[in-house]
Amino acid sequence: MSKQIVNKAIKKRTIRVTILFSAFSLLMVIFLISILKIILTDRKVPNQYTTIHDRAFRGKIISKDGYTLSYSQKIYTATIVGASIDPKKRDLFIKLFSIYSDIEISKVKSKMKDKNGNYKKGYIILSQSLNQKAAMQLKSLSYKLKKLHVFQSIKNKHGKNTFYDLTVVENGENRIYPLSDNLSPVVGYTGKINEDGYIRPNGKKGLEKAYQEHIKSKKDGYCRGKRDVSGRLIHDKNSIQEPRVDGLDLHLNISLDIQRRIELMLDSMKIKLDAQEILLGIMDSHDGRVLALASSNRFSPNNIKTKDLNALNPKFSEYLYEPGSVIKPLTLAIALNHNVVTPNSWFKTGYYKFPIGKKRFISDDDFFDIQTASDIIVHSSNIGISQISWKLTGEQFRDGLLAFGLSKPSGIDLSRDLKGNIKPLKLLENKMHRANSSYGYGMMVSFAQLFKAYSAFNNDGIAVTPRIVEYLEDIDKKQYIIEPSQPDLQAVSKKTANQIHQILLRVVNDKKGTGRKAQYPGLEIGGKTGTAHLVKHGQYIKEYHSSFYGFANDNYGHKYTIGVLVIKAKKWHKYFAAKSAVPTFRNAVQILVEQGYLKPDKVKETSNKIDLYQIEPQTNTDTPSGYIETEYTERQTNKTQETKTETTEIEPIKENQTQPIKQNNKVKKESKAKPKVKELFEKIDIHPNNTSTQNIKKPSKDITYQEAKEQTTYIPKLKPRVIKPKPKSKPKPKPKPEAIDLF
Repeated sequence: MSKQIVNKAIKKRTIRVTILFSAFSLLMVIFLISILKIILTDRKVPNQYTTIHDRAFRGKIISKDGYTLSYSQKIYTATIVGASIDPKKRDLFIKLFSIYSDIEISKVKSKMKDKNGNYKKGYIILSQSLNQKAAMQLKSLSYKLKKLHVFQSIKNKHGKNTFYDLTVVENGENRIYPLSDNLSPVVGYTGKINEDGYIRPNGKKGLEKAYQEHIKSKKDGYCRGKRDVSGRLIHDKNSIQEPRVDGLDLHLNISLDIQRRIELMLDSMKIKLDAQEILLGIMDSHDGRVLALASSNRFSPNNIKTKDLNALNPKFSEYLYEPGSVIKPLTLAIALNHNVVTPNSWFKTGYYKFPIGKKRFISDDDFFDIQTASDIIVHSSNIGISQISWKLTGEQFRDGLLAFGLSKPSGIDLSRDLKGNIKPLKLLENKMHRANSSYGYGMMVSFAQLFKAYSAFNNDGIAVTPRIVEYLEDIDKKQYIIEPSQPDLQAVSKKTANQIHQILLRVVNDKKGTGRKAQYPGLEIGGKTGTAHLVKHGQYIKEYHSSFYGFANDNYGHKYTIGVLVIKAKKWHKYFAAKSAVPTFRNAVQILVEQGYLKPDKVKETSNKIDLYQIEPQTNTDTPSGYIETEYTERQTNKTQETKTETTEIEPIKENQTQPIKQNNKVKKESKAKPKVKELFEKIDIHPNNTSTQNIKKPSKDITYQEAKEQTTYIPKLKPRVIKPKPKSKPKPKPKPEAIDLF
């Protein structure tokens, strides 16, 4: 019995010991797991190291004369928790914040109130576009507000008291255009992209878009090292510093001294012509450097509004139109280059209606019985140029247009370069379509394409690619030149180019030349007018594109190609190129002379003065002042004839030249000084003398009109003679222009 009792006691003791051991083991396991968890869990202690970020900037855009057109700056965000502001001192906070941030009190209040007009209690963004100066001032204000006990502690969602004050942090990069609308839309504008919470500008149009990959920020910098108790970085030998790499700066060929004056002149001309828009470009004929590229429709990239939408796209390379008669010199150049005509070849043009196809007739605005090939350009004859085009095959004509750069990108360094189109070979083999294209209809071109094509007539047959940007530069002042997207083109031979050059001089200098109002004594001026109908719903309407492309040279080696396009001039009879584009061209030449880019030979002066920048039109006058009107008086007509057939140029009414007033032969040479930025944005009141046009010599003809008339066999009306071109050996391949090295 006693043995059983002893066994039971031992069994109970064993169970107790086992339970105690198990409990102890369990507690030991729990303890070890807790220790392991503490070891493996990151401890929330202040980091001994800190990093300061140095964000890279987008490159600048700088004019030829050193003015910054576009640059970037850091922007900051200011935030506050509404409930942390003492209600009794809220007005004080609003007033001080308005003063330090330069934001109106009403706008600050609207940010702090909800839709019901009650002050918000939560997180409030007061501004997201503070500049660096305002940000530093607000950081200083935050410290002062703490001393004034403007902020108070509030309980967070966990019930703990938390103190919030005014917070100012860097949040991105903003693009600034200090000269407002100057050189827009060429410079373009930027949008915004978010890179890991940091806002950066992104090119949308113009140079900002075209050179996006080169001027965008490359690499952010930073400095990392130990920090002190206040969190500031300790700069010592152990700290790591990585410099930032900014985007490349764009240095332009365009100077503000001429660009701004051209823009102001276009503003004046737009009002006087009641035009929708005017485009003008000036380019060095030797190397394609663009001196000015201006539009009358501009905008401020700092503050783009709804009314600016039509001005955002650079129309120089994005606006396609039917060019009209400015294509005629290209047509003749192709024929001369193939030796199927000469400048003195005579053509019968004395038709009131000339057939170019089945039930298709054209006519000229001025009647000439017979004309030479040169006269056809001078008098802008549709009938004559059609016959010249028929001496070419469709393939020759089309290849010739392609050689001038039509139907392909011009290569101008803008965001979008449309190539336009010309008729396919199948259609151009048809005489009607070839004739139609010979005077600039049935094709679509851009301003930049014709700008490039006409440079060939002032550069020995080489059509140079327009270049807006001169070079790119990094922070170490190392310069890079980018090869243009399209090379220079050997459009025609040197001989042909010089022949067309002389003909374009006659367009300006002959009494019946359509471009005679472009004359400038002492300079070599040539070009071609074009007035083309617009198409709407498949039909030509009484709205026009007026253009004048040509050149202005002096005897000191300065040679410039100039193009003018007037879009939809509505003023009575001012839509003719001779009344709109030509005076605008002449104004541009005058500005080049004033700024020292052209040096005319000494000639007699007149007392007539011109105000190129007068914007307000004068009242009680039929002809607006402020742009050049040469010494002619218009002959009044009671009836206006409307031509229903396709026409690209209407000859101005015959005018009588008045005698210039004689003055001293000496011409004062104006000194060229770098303009102040302020002056460029004010109306410039310049009254240069309008000089005589009598000293420009006209090229003589090889034979007289009467001699040619006697030697010419007349062709019956409505049945033009078509002469087959002589067989010609295969032309030698044209040399390829040298390419610019890519950096």
